[in-house]
Amino acid sequence: MPHKLDFVSGGVSCAALLYQPVASHPVPCVVMAHGFSGVKEQRLPAYAERFVQAGMAVLLFDYRHFGESAGEPRQLLSIARQLQDWEAAIRSARQLPGIDPERLALFGSSLSGGHVQTMAARDSRIAAAIAQVPFCDGLLNLPRLGISHALRLTVAGLRDLFSGLLGLPPYRIPVKGKPGALAVLTTPDAEAGFAAIDPPGSRWRNEVCARIALEIGTYRPAVRAASIRCPILYGIGEHDQLTPADLAFAAAKRAPRGEIKSYPCGHFDVYTDPHWEQVVADQTAFLVKHLHP
Repeated sequence: MPHKLDFVSGGVSCAALLYQPVASHPVPCVVMAHGFSGVKEQRLPAYAERFVQAGMAVLLFDYRHFGESAGEPRQLLSIARQLQDWEAAIRSARQLPGIDPERLALFGSSLSGGHVQTMAARDSRIAAAIAQVPFCDGLLNLPRLGISHALRLTVAGLRDLFSGLLGLPPYRIPVKGKPGALAVLTTPDAEAGFAAIDPPGSRWRNEVCARIALEIGTYRPAVRAASIRCPILYGIGEHDQLTPADLAFAAAKRAPRGEIKSYPCGHFDVYTDPHWEQVVADQTAFLVKHLHP
């Protein structure tokens, strides 16, 4: 069973779970966090348990403003802050007893699949990384979701931004919604996809401060893929409508030690059977190969 711990990022406490195998020597550690608005209990413990069975520790955390972590206003998604949270989590993991600080890997899915690309490009000590159905390039990704949709989100983002400047409460919009709704994610599989990964008692909330709409289009983590020196596994959903497969394939080819595993499924299908078993087996084999636990 994991035990709870906290680390500080930007002066704010972030909640985490530490999974550790029984070992008499320092072990590798995988640092994990979820994607857009996600919280740690949304299927990530299943991955963590499999990695632990293979001899690796896991540090699984919630970003500031989400889940069990502190931070106000709630549901504020800031890419800059989330990258700071990754840096703080990595520092914390390297200092944990029983962890080999030179055998640290990163796991990110969806938006955090973009974050691990960014962090792996920044930090030459990272030993391996997994980018599952990764967000790669906002400039190229967002137009695929529809220009009118992007314009509505921009208007909502400006409303939220001005609310903040005036000291008013944030303007929040749903994370998921039906096609055509005012929500961030409105692909046909979004509502069912979140329902499939969200367990009873989850702290996930279907809302986010709308200002993220002004930021996401300029986030282009895959542009730095050529600077990723560690092995990085791109797990790609071939029918992914949220983070298109062709952008992930292109990023993997730019990464000097990029590896690819692709699956005949959509964005959310990698989290559950019938595809999950193969997905997690491929990821575990990749980590064992490169971390040598």
